[in-house]
Amino acid sequence: MRRAIITGGARGIGWGIANSMLVAGYAVTVSGLTQEEVDSVPVREHLKAVQLDVTSDAQVEALISRFDSLDVLVNCAGIIKRGAEYDIETFKMVVDVNLTGTMRMCVAAKPFLARTKNASIVNTASMLSYFGGPLVPAYAASKGGIVQLTKSLAVAWASEGIRVNAIAPGWIATELTRGITSDEARSAAILARTPLKRWGEPSDIGGSVVYLCSEAARFVTGTVLPIDGGYAAM
Repeated sequence: MRRAIITGGARGIGWGIANSMLVAGYAVTVSGLTQEEVDSVPVREHLKAVQLDVTSDAQVEALISRFDSLDVLVNCAGIIKRGAEYDIETFKMVVDVNLTGTMRMCVAAKPFLARTKNASIVNTASMLSYFGGPLVPAYAASKGGIVQLTKSLAVAWASEGIRVNAIAPGWIATELTRGITSDEARSAAILARTPLKRWGEPSDIGGSVVYLCSEAARFVTGTVLPIDGGYAAM
């Protein structure tokens, strides 16, 4: 059975990905930042939940060391601090989680991924990898960095059989976007620009990740796949 780690997989987009990967036959380990998040993960066959802070070298190494080999790493742990990211300490914290945390996981997992055939890393970018975010400069900068990190690692690690891709979700209804989904005017503006005329759901993301990690995508690396209902096409 192929094994996958999904950071931030205890909720939101990460949990949507975890469900899809379980259906696809993976043994899945998801992480949450708090014990409360970990405890919220239901008991299911081939599913484990662990507590993890991706800014901690020690915690990352402890998680990875549980495996003798690994097939898939999905980096989905992330934070956003709307309106507060012009504070330098907050800016550094957001970048440390979203960008440096992703790199920390990739570097730690690399030797274990290299032991398997068709190993994959899937990072989580965003539509804000491409658009400016006036309230979230740290989030936007970190997600722009994810795009270039993904391309760099894809080139660097291809010879070791590790494919590195990213997804770029659009407006997905999660806890992180609850303040916007509940604001009728802001939600309407988003839907007006989205050709499919609805908010995305975490379950809309998982299938694309399963594809990127599969044999069907064995010649796909260094790509960033938008999953946004057509938002970026407008």
